[in-house]
Amino acid sequence: MLPSLGFQEIVLLAVLALVVVGPKDLPLLFRKLGRWTAKLRGMAQEFRSGFDELARQAELDELKREVAALRQTTSIQEIGRELSKPLPTLEDYAGVSAPAAPAPPPAPALAAPEGEAPVEPAPDEEKLPHESEPVARSAP
Repeated sequence: MLPSLGFQEIVLLAVLALVVVGPKDLPLLFRKLGRWTAKLRGMAQEFRSGFDELARQAELDELKREVAALRQTTSIQEIGRELSKPLPTLEDYAGVSAPAAPAPPPAPALAAPEGEAPVEPAPDEEKLPHESEPVARSAP
């Protein structure tokens, strides 16, 4: 509360109060000082709570105005249309068009036994170079 007062200054003020007021009336003076301090703290707390209440009331009034404005401008049909719209992708948000993936080359048909139709192989994902090459392992 009093950051600029050190221990020596407080002792000097106590000795000065003892000399000026006297030992007989010093407890009465401290009691009155304590009551005044309590009253000041109470008034400060009341001011603070009143100010906070005004701020909350102002926020509540603003929120009521916003809700009333939304009720007047928004209908159920508009909300339904907004909910039925497809969600945008990340590219839409970034403003970047997604690059088209290159089409894989057509795979040759497998030879089938006589009398049966040729079987098309399933499209593979891109193989990495090390997956397509056989691995030579040496014995320990």
